[in-house]
Amino acid sequence: MPVILGIESSCDETSASVCVDGVIMSNVIANQTIHEAYGGVVPELASRVHQQNIVPAVQQALLNAKVSKNDIDAVAFTRGPGLLGSLLVGVSFAKAFALAKQIPLIDINHMQAHILAHFIGDKNPSFPFLCLTVSGGHTQIVLVKDYFDMEIIGQTLDDAAGEAMDKTSKILGLPYPGGPLIDKYARQGNPDAYKFPEPQIPGYDFSFSGLKTSILYFIRDNVTTNPDFIRENMADICASVEKRIATILLNKLQKAAQAYGIKDIALAGGVSANTGLRLGLQAMAQKNGWNSFIPKMEYCTDNAAMIAIAGYHKYLKGEFIGQDVAPMARMAF
Repeated sequence: MPVILGIESSCDETSASVCVDGVIMSNVIANQTIHEAYGGVVPELASRVHQQNIVPAVQQALLNAKVSKNDIDAVAFTRGPGLLGSLLVGVSFAKAFALAKQIPLIDINHMQAHILAHFIGDKNPSFPFLCLTVSGGHTQIVLVKDYFDMEIIGQTLDDAAGEAMDKTSKILGLPYPGGPLIDKYARQGNPDAYKFPEPQIPGYDFSFSGLKTSILYFIRDNVTTNPDFIRENMADICASVEKRIATILLNKLQKAAQAYGIKDIALAGGVSANTGLRLGLQAMAQKNGWNSFIPKMEYCTDNAAMIAIAGYHKYLKGEFIGQDVAPMARMAF
């Protein structure tokens, strides 16, 4: 019964998790509020807060799981992709912990871990399956053949879906982080109130830069004629933007699913917490006869449980890494 300690510090969440024989026993996430004043994540500040949070987060994860540091059989950590300074904190802690306890190190690709979050719990997709992975920095359609045999068949050519939501929230004057607020307002609005264009990109790739520009011009033109336009129509604007982003994502996903003949379809990444996208996938799954898989909310955003479960499957394969490992801001599958 291997006991895996998972460490996640790729951006602005410091997280620690304990996995015992493939079961997540704890998942502690320390969020950083310091970035709210700047309207986005400040890398230097993020790494400093990680330094403050990492030891308490690990200690709490051990307490919650009712295990001691002497029970840990291996340390799994996010190696990349992410902010280099933030990654360095988690990697350094993992290396020091493993060295002190003389246990193996397991490096984890953050984006693969988002996909493997679907193996937390009992309802798991069957290989091969397609996973739409959407976050602030990534938008990908991934063909998942095995736990660590994954192929990106489509990805964004410019901005990610999460970036489009964040930029929209800034245009609307919403505080950071804007994604949850757009989701909140969208629940009260009419998704068909305004029409935004859908980029015509070949294959399974995405583009959100044009959509972002069209939203900017739409708001600018309407505020020119009515200074209160945003305040009076906030819910309808958010609902319409959310619907367009969701349809861009889901239309490509449907195209890929039909081409590959795959029925198990998954959603992962921070933007998978968006209500409109979750409901859209469920509706499309019902229409197409798919089996849809969406992680629990706590496993959508960055978290160490997904690192721990990925580490567990690497542990079973005996895939460890040495103490000379270094973080990677960019990391391919």
